[in-house]
Amino acid sequence: MLDKVVIANRGEIALRILRACRELGIKTVAVHSEADSSLKHVLLADESVCIGPAASSASYLNIPVLIAAAEVTDAVAIHPGYGFLSENADFAEQVEKSGYIFIGPRADTIRIMGDKVAAIRAMKEAGVPCVPGSDGPLGDDEKLNLEMGRKIGYPIIIKAAAGGGGRGMRVVHAEANLLNAISLTRTEARGAFGDDTVYMEKYLEKPRHVEFQVMADGEGAAIHLGERDCSMQRRHQKVVEEAPAPGITLEQRLEIGERCAEACRRIRYRGAGTFEFLYENGEFYFIEMNTRVQVEHPVTELVTGIDIVKEQLCIAAGMGLSFRQEEITWRGHAIECRINAEDPKTFLPSPGTITQYHAPGGPGVRVDTHIYNGYTVPPYYDSMIAKLITHGDTRASALARMRGALAEIVIDGIRTNIALHQDICSDAAFMAGGTDIHYLEKKLGL
Repeated sequence: MLDKVVIANRGEIALRILRACRELGIKTVAVHSEADSSLKHVLLADESVCIGPAASSASYLNIPVLIAAAEVTDAVAIHPGYGFLSENADFAEQVEKSGYIFIGPRADTIRIMGDKVAAIRAMKEAGVPCVPGSDGPLGDDEKLNLEMGRKIGYPIIIKAAAGGGGRGMRVVHAEANLLNAISLTRTEARGAFGDDTVYMEKYLEKPRHVEFQVMADGEGAAIHLGERDCSMQRRHQKVVEEAPAPGITLEQRLEIGERCAEACRRIRYRGAGTFEFLYENGEFYFIEMNTRVQVEHPVTELVTGIDIVKEQLCIAAGMGLSFRQEEITWRGHAIECRINAEDPKTFLPSPGTITQYHAPGGPGVRVDTHIYNGYTVPPYYDSMIAKLITHGDTRASALARMRGALAEIVIDGIRTNIALHQDICSDAAFMAGGTDIHYLEKKLGL
């Protein structure tokens, strides 16, 4: 097992990693910015290292400083969590070149999956269903691009190959707007990502967002842990997630899950990963792969009983997968609400000091959070401060427990989006299951 791990992140995921390390007897090093010295995991870690000022660019995104933290504490590995540098191939490469273990995929794998065009090509070769599209970058031949648009059929979407987080995408409803849309998306992609490569796909008008969790040992063994539904979104950001996805049959789960696992075997994927799909009219269409642990991993943990973060650590230690595909079963239903420090109507961030915090409890209730009474939420980072997760034998019981937990949780001193989650969990369409990715924005009038 690994001796000591640097946790190169902050907030709830850093505390989640620390707890997994403790269970496995791994010593921990918490790195933190000057604004984060009072974080819960910093107070609990075996060692802590201040890596710079509040700005992420000078701390959590500073590769040399993070590697130096491993060096001065004599750590053997670095866990990037999610966000920040978790999907940065250069970081993974520099970590391993410096003699440390990167708890995640190899750098070349991150590069392939980070390039949407290359990822789609790799998935097609593995038999993973993909959205009809250009099958590669768009060139400068305007006539060819127009012909391609006609062949795919409108509406279509132009996407940046290096895009993410909802940026670098433009929907085109008519041929007259295609060439201008390609030009604008290229310009936006060049400015945002330093890469103006774009591609074309069929735009699905009312899809759901369904993703599959995979685990692989990097040596050719891979399994899947089933699917999650993450369709409740605002501006391409997930708000509520659940597992399993409503309406997906066991046969579909096993078929698509096995294709994802086979793709991992082909590229010799290592660690935890997620295949994201759009799902419409009974068909799955691959859109991208996330090469890290996901924010919503707890819902999969609750329905499978498998600790995904502990598995990441064991794989990084060279111990391989601790279970076979035939040993995976799915029990009940789990739902996760992302609790953010923000106004529930305007969505403006609400940093400040938490004057009172009370966690909900009872059967099937889990709270992943780093907050506590007196903790000050800083204004410099993502506004998510907690994840509230409930599990039940059925989706209806998981929802009932979520409504109870949302009524019970107390976070005073700042504004939160708890009221929004209460509204969602009492919404008739959501309670019925199967809402599409545009539902929440339409409900909110955005």
